[in-house]
Amino acid sequence: MGTHLITGAGSGIGAAVATRLLARGEEVLLLARDARRATQLRERFPGAATLVGDLADPAKLSWAFGHQHLPVEIDSLLHVAGVVELGHVGDLPVKAWQEQLNVNAVAPAEITRLLLPSLRQARGHVVFVNSGAGLAAHANWSAYAASKFAVRALADALRAEEHANGVRVTTVYPGRTATPMQEKVHRQEGRDYDPAQWIDPESVATAVVTALDLPRDAEITEITVRPGR
Repeated sequence: MGTHLITGAGSGIGAAVATRLLARGEEVLLLARDARRATQLRERFPGAATLVGDLADPAKLSWAFGHQHLPVEIDSLLHVAGVVELGHVGDLPVKAWQEQLNVNAVAPAEITRLLLPSLRQARGHVVFVNSGAGLAAHANWSAYAASKFAVRALADALRAEEHANGVRVTTVYPGRTATPMQEKVHRQEGRDYDPAQWIDPESVATAVVTALDLPRDAEITEITVRPGR
């Protein structure tokens, strides 16, 4: 059994990963933006504990975590949460850039910083669920892709810095996955949404858990997952 902290467990890939880990008896800690959301998550995932912290305001995460109990050892930190707002560079306001950079990149960096002592203690694993947009940027995806390119850099630097401490770092790059975020993207693109066309969140969860379960003599640094249909 291990202890795992998951962001973005309310839906999609995060929910699939949380369900997998709980089903096999692991200790799971779910990040919630506020107390109300924490209650909802505990009701949805019996046996899970919650930690409250707002990814949209990463400067306050240290204060929030300082007023809550954190495990001495954390076997994995799974960054799954994310937000998206499409638009041309000429149209996107500063607020859209700041929100995506804060939630998708700055908050994961800050949470990782705060939990590194617990990860080092356990010789743990940090998993960043990135995006295909973290590998290539296309029209209308500038701010989201910029946030995901930043996460790629964060993961690569963290891996180099923490290898000697026994902390493994994996980046997962899913293609379009059948999640509420993907439904929002289709609305913004003005297209009909058919979840059957895209990757099942369970398939991405399988990739994440495979990386976690790899024997300690090896490390999966990157996984690219693309729609198979």
